[in-house]
Amino acid sequence: MGTIVRQERRSRAPFPLLPIGLSAALLAFGLVCSLKWGQAPVSWRTLYEALTYQGTGKAHLYIQTLRLPRALTACIVGTMLALSGLLAQLATKNPLASPHIFGINAGASLAVVIGLVVSDRFSATASTLFAFVGAAAGALLIGSLARGGSRQHVRLALAGITIHFLLSSLTEGIVILNQHSTDSVLFWLVGSVSQAEWLEVRTILPFFAGSLLVFAFMLPSFRLLLVEDELAAGLGQRVAVVRAVSVLLVVVMAGSAVAICGPIGFVCLIVPHIARMLVGGSLYVLAPLTALLGGVMLVYADFASRFIAFPFESPVGIVTSALGAPFFVYLARRKGGAGR
Repeated sequence: MGTIVRQERRSRAPFPLLPIGLSAALLAFGLVCSLKWGQAPVSWRTLYEALTYQGTGKAHLYIQTLRLPRALTACIVGTMLALSGLLAQLATKNPLASPHIFGINAGASLAVVIGLVVSDRFSATASTLFAFVGAAAGALLIGSLARGGSRQHVRLALAGITIHFLLSSLTEGIVILNQHSTDSVLFWLVGSVSQAEWLEVRTILPFFAGSLLVFAFMLPSFRLLLVEDELAAGLGQRVAVVRAVSVLLVVVMAGSAVAICGPIGFVCLIVPHIARMLVGGSLYVLAPLTALLGGVMLVYADFASRFIAFPFESPVGIVTSALGAPFFVYLARRKGGAGR
């Protein structure tokens, strides 16, 4: 464990608490903006009365039943996607890994679309269960294709990209062939939190709280993923068990997020890298900052999506993709240069 500690100390930022404090303030400010401004701006007094449940007017109900659950859903989903991306990168030792690129999001999306086609009454709970099954199936399929041989991280990346496009193509085919029952899912497939209500918050909240508890409990063990497997095994650590738990957490967090809001792209990829740039590689600081930045990114992306085609709503996935695609190209070029 001494090797891990020395490695974290070398990569630690001089003032790690400053980015965490600023991120928390940005998140709080973004939530306030999300509640106050939109298609129908409200006064500060109305906002305060609505949040304290002191008013019963239309504006108060609008904030309480629409804007508040939407803002909370964006914060929760952004946090879960960012942490799942961090764990995916740690488990695979690949800086470009994410649930989105490695087929987990595509598997969850395919399962949810199949459920919508098969059943006319598809509840949020059923959607979450289907998403878990699809995410786990996608992860198992990719793992089986990449197992064995040398350069496993390269095999994993190739298998993940291949399965992602395969499952995405199947999803699009089902949507096209069943347009009468999948019209409402087109907006969801791009990634959106605009339809989130208190039912979605209550559905995802247990998975969110449970994932955070397991993540916090396993955080000391996740530090083993920072070093080579041979070194960790030589120290008597159960690397395979730790990696299995990390993959399971990725499936739970990414699967439940996709079930509620659709496959929102690039949050799980770019947020962990931004956090590393700010505080280094110490997991005790990197993990909470990644969680906060994930919430920040999705809350502000959702806020911006309201004004792209104002007064109409736009999927939040458009904003995250517009921000994430250039950053992904930058990361790919930088990591490729480092590899050479």
